[in-house]
Amino acid sequence: MTSPAEQIILLTGASGFLAAHILDKFLSKGYKVRGTVRSESSIEAIRKATNPQYHDKLSFAIVPDMQAPYAFDEAVQGVNGIVHSASPFVLQAEDMARDILDPAINGTLNMLKAAAAAKNPQLKRVIVTSSFAAIGDLDHGHRPGYTYSERDWNPATYEAAAKHPSGAWVYCASKALAERAAWDFVEKEKPQFSLSTICPPWIIGPNINTITSLNKLNESTQIIYNLINGSLTAPPPTDFAGYADVRDVAEAHLLAYEKPAAAGERFLIAAGNWSYQTACDIIRAEFPELRDRVPVGTPGAGEKEDVYRLDNSKAKTVLGLKFRSTKETVTDSVKTLLRLEKELK
Repeated sequence: MTSPAEQIILLTGASGFLAAHILDKFLSKGYKVRGTVRSESSIEAIRKATNPQYHDKLSFAIVPDMQAPYAFDEAVQGVNGIVHSASPFVLQAEDMARDILDPAINGTLNMLKAAAAAKNPQLKRVIVTSSFAAIGDLDHGHRPGYTYSERDWNPATYEAAAKHPSGAWVYCASKALAERAAWDFVEKEKPQFSLSTICPPWIIGPNINTITSLNKLNESTQIIYNLINGSLTAPPPTDFAGYADVRDVAEAHLLAYEKPAAAGERFLIAAGNWSYQTACDIIRAEFPELRDRVPVGTPGAGEKEDVYRLDNSKAKTVLGLKFRSTKETVTDSVKTLLRLEKELK
């Protein structure tokens, strides 16, 4: 079997919050990684955030527009595996189809078409980063008493999403439609590689990518920072009622690549339910110095919220994934933000 040191993994969207952790997981395991970026300007920040001992294993491919014909043709050459983590995160749009749906679907299909056309005999597995948004049905809200699993699909159609007024609803639809397009492509074209998809809800945890301003945080880091920056008087109401630690989600991508049993499988990667009240409770207990900045709300109420549950048994049994606790995830996130506050003053 080919050792990790002899394998090249293509990681699309290498500058992202999750992608930085995926990059670190594969590099630390000994793989070479070729990251795609939209422009040369992103490369320096990625290198800066990457452990110097891995720099000789890291290379880049410029993909300015994932929707452009043949966008990934050069990037996929000679790779052993692909992790497609790049996906547009857009919640405000003038044209839902043009600005949200088409980029998500076409970007994924372009990558798969390029991978299939390259005919790399050594390319055995493609991992697509999907989302719980592709599983949950937003029209059911928090769906008390229901347990979601990989068998569930967001039922949104392209036609309904293109006309829907909510950008958040359409974004969730785009994740489902892009993932369905990936599975349909593999079923129809029967390429030489197998497909696995990773479906996390809120991805929470410490940042290891380069951050230059606390005003330019990724969405999930911003929601944690809002809890400690004094901007809120009460914990926000629950939106997505599930979460996973970013390090566990990254580990899931590595395991899905390495485990033969992960071929052709979809994985819901969720540590459990997410509550802003519970996060506030943890922060106030672990960081007494922040108590005047953190909303009090109703301590303990987060554990009693009547929301859907998430079945993560498949990730545990097939991937062997072990999930971090909410306390560890929230605590490590806050530690990173407090360090950044000092560094970026």
